[in-house]
Amino acid sequence: MSVFVVEFEYNVGRDERERVHADHAAYLKSLTDQGVLLAGGPLPEENTGLLVYATEDRTALDAILTEEPYAKAGFIAATRVREWRPGKGCWVAARS
Repeated sequence: MSVFVVEFEYNVGRDERERVHADHAAYLKSLTDQGVLLAGGPLPEENTGLLVYATEDRTALDAILTEEPYAKAGFIAATRVREWRPGKGCWVAARS
């Protein structure tokens, strides 16, 4: 299992995203229920969101990102994906 940190930079404000927010929230809940989305939320000082996913590989992550309702609506201006290997901290201990 690989862990990825994903940053979405939005090209519209929160008010404009509101029309598909329910779909976005439901999608993230389904990923959480599957154990795929480990954490996610907005960066308050920026028009961005930061999400942490656990997937089989980058191909699986890309499929997930393609189905993201904000992506389908054209609300994401840029996506930054980094593979991450967390090795310390209470979150890591809880996942062991």
